[in-house]
Amino acid sequence: MASSLKIPIVDIHTHFYPPTFMNLLTTRTTLPYVRHFPSTPSSTTTSPRLIILPGEEDSYSPSDPTSPPPGRPLGPDYHDIQSKIAFMDTHGIDTSVISLANPWLDFLSQREAGPAARAVNDELNDLCAQHPGRLFAFGALPLSGGTETIVAEIERLSTMRYMRGVIIGTSGLGQGLDDLALDPIYAALQTTKTLVFLHPHYGLPASVYGPRAAEYGHVLPLALGFPLETTIAVARMVLSGVWDRFAGLKVLLAHSGGTLPFLAGRIESCILHDGVLMGEGREKARTSVWDILRDNIYLDAVVYSEVGLRAAVQASGADRVLFGTDHPFFPPVAQEEEEEIPAPAKPSKWLSVTTNYRAIQAAFPTFHDPDHPNAAAARDVLGGNAVRILRLDEGV
Repeated sequence: MASSLKIPIVDIHTHFYPPTFMNLLTTRTTLPYVRHFPSTPSSTTTSPRLIILPGEEDSYSPSDPTSPPPGRPLGPDYHDIQSKIAFMDTHGIDTSVISLANPWLDFLSQREAGPAARAVNDELNDLCAQHPGRLFAFGALPLSGGTETIVAEIERLSTMRYMRGVIIGTSGLGQGLDDLALDPIYAALQTTKTLVFLHPHYGLPASVYGPRAAEYGHVLPLALGFPLETTIAVARMVLSGVWDRFAGLKVLLAHSGGTLPFLAGRIESCILHDGVLMGEGREKARTSVWDILRDNIYLDAVVYSEVGLRAAVQASGADRVLFGTDHPFFPPVAQEEEEEIPAPAKPSKWLSVTTNYRAIQAAFPTFHDPDHPNAAAARDVLGGNAVRILRLDEGV
């Protein structure tokens, strides 16, 4: 696609664990941590796996040849920068803006958080410098390190050559993104014009998936839990007046904003009809959900369908939607089973990526015609918006 359209393709949703972060997880004795397990129940080799949640190892039995290894497999695509570059080359991606995946640095003590964030961010910036023009990054914040430490890292990141924002989860300082204790941090983000990439991690309580959830693998938490987590987090920001206080705060939402584009009208209607908010007059003196979607929020295009992508475009505008892959998640199933094989041995394209490409083609059906207005919009979604919004033509 990149060669036929002769346009830059920019992946703004692509995760990476640099060596500093991998070492941090490998040396930990409490969750989260990385441990080596046989790659498959019958494998004689081991590979790293990330254990995040309590109980993930409970059902694992090393003596049982049918017992699947616990946790998330961390193949080379997660921590080998050459594997990232090879993935980009395979899929025609010119530039990637890499960021840590969950659990970020939220689990660290106050004493550990600041030094760890500086080390991880320095390494990410250095990796980008080794591939100028191809790699940029969203930095990690020491959210458990205290306000002064967090603000200092935001200010430092704003001076780093290849940093183009920060990635955070929905818990903020532990109480969610409507926590007033975040105001000094929002102020620093606004002052430094630092984009926030908001990504889910915690999902919904397991009880909502019912007693048969284990039969459905990870489909319910990934397909529904993550998007709803994002939607609820942003709704709490709206209701608490974050954007009324910080009108310059810009936030990029993962997975096309969860269900926000579809539910924005319902959220707005509920605000306008809520007795508690009306009694306090809060339903009037505020920025509407629609205005926030069009002025403060950007959406990635990791939605896997024309219908979802059209909703994102209609909610925020084609000039605010940015292509992403969510690499290295959603790999070909066979690849996840064989993560110890070096990435260059697996050059085939990923279905998860080609599905998003096809969604863009379907949402902008005339984009092959260079003279049609939709052609420019499609090119912007694929890369032009990212270049403009993230200033990717600067500092290389």
